[in-house]
Amino acid sequence: MHDSLEQLVRSTTGTSDAKRGRWRATLIGVAVAALALTGCAGSNGSDVGEGTTSASTQAANESAVEFPYTFQNADGTTTEIPEQPQNIASTSVTVTGALLSFGAPVKASGAAANGKFFPQWADEAANAKVETLWSAGKVDLEAVIAADPDLIVVASTGADSAIDNLADFQDIAPTIVVDYGGESWQDLTLQLGEATGMTQEAQATIDQFNAHVAEVKKQIKIPEGETNIVSFKGPGENNQIGRVSGPHAELLTELGFTIEDPDPSWHNQDNLRNDFVWASYENLTELKADTTFILAQDNEGAQKFVKDPTLANLPSVKNGQVYGLGKNSFRIDYFSATEIVNGVLENFKA
Repeated sequence: MHDSLEQLVRSTTGTSDAKRGRWRATLIGVAVAALALTGCAGSNGSDVGEGTTSASTQAANESAVEFPYTFQNADGTTTEIPEQPQNIASTSVTVTGALLSFGAPVKASGAAANGKFFPQWADEAANAKVETLWSAGKVDLEAVIAADPDLIVVASTGADSAIDNLADFQDIAPTIVVDYGGESWQDLTLQLGEATGMTQEAQATIDQFNAHVAEVKKQIKIPEGETNIVSFKGPGENNQIGRVSGPHAELLTELGFTIEDPDPSWHNQDNLRNDFVWASYENLTELKADTTFILAQDNEGAQKFVKDPTLANLPSVKNGQVYGLGKNSFRIDYFSATEIVNGVLENFKA
């Protein structure tokens, strides 16, 4: 699973770039105005959650997508979507989670390399009766034709990208291209909300998550000092260390953690990235944070890091403050991000 990190971090004819930019500006402007009028408290006395949801709902209503809609693709092209989609085929298992998070009518999807959907939203897919098209790395055009989609979604890059078959998909149904590795899960959700005519639902999903983060933040006690995030593989392997600009670090920062930023000189790949430094095993001994989160592991799985004799003198190990970030924390989507937040609450509840 860790081996796919480099591949997965790196989707054709809504609106022009300018019009789409105006839509986002309107969304933000209306949300800010509504928050100013309503304040930070909801009707029952709770804070930001309900106020934010109310604001975004108003914004989404005023910015509703009309069809036919011209969607701006990640590859610079556009896709004309004639009617609001009712039967979506997602060729990317990563993108499918984003669609399911706001109830988009995805009916068929590519799966992970093991032929399964991601566990954080597998139940949602089952409830929505999503059919499996193929495993990552494979393409079955006949399966897409049989699904009879009115919209096909393709990821521009990643191990689950079927971009090489883009022209084939375009012959079957309107096809959009998105880049889940180049933006946050929230931005991807909003883009898909535009393509599906479900901007209000997409924004509500984000608002619900933000409210949950705000509520959990009030219930936890953050350990003193800095925190780091490690995708631990052990000796002789690259061990990815989360950067402050990465999605995992940003989420933990929202919860109140201060993230230790790894030394960029440790990065041993060709291009420095915003999310992770790919460091050698030996570089792990130079980490200084008082708390460590282990990516894609629960607390039990994180013990492999704790029991490594070479790492015994790390502050987080000596402090007994090494935690799993969650088995499904490898990719950040609405479902896995929610699991991360819930895990933090369990580990750090005041």
